[in-house]
Amino acid sequence: MQIGELARSTATKVETIRFYEKIGLLAAPARTEGNYRDYGQPHLARLSFVRRARDLGFTLDQVRALLALSDERDRSCGAVDAVAREHLAEIDRKIADLRALRRELDDLIGQCSQGSISTCRIIEALGPAEAT
Repeated sequence: MQIGELARSTATKVETIRFYEKIGLLAAPARTEGNYRDYGQPHLARLSFVRRARDLGFTLDQVRALLALSDERDRSCGAVDAVAREHLAEIDRKIADLRALRRELDDLIGQCSQGSISTCRIIEALGPAEAT
């Protein structure tokens, strides 16, 4: 299949497929006589794996690690579990950060007196800190 068909089959942009090839997440395909990329089922399966991992928020380095582990079919899945747990911990950290941001913004909004911009607590909080 050509790159456009692979892109449609996996809901991936052509540029992204080329990028994944460039960084080694996806093997370069054979070329047709007309010099078109000729992707096969292994490319489709691997790109689908990469897309799903990226949809779950795994970094490119984590995807690379998971791909390497997936190629070792007889190995214990403990290493895969470790990568997933590391990613889950990062998600939990981000959620905690977002909750703190939400509380802070909610507090600022709660301080709004609906006056003029010159007395706006939100604008004041976003401005530079005063020198002491």
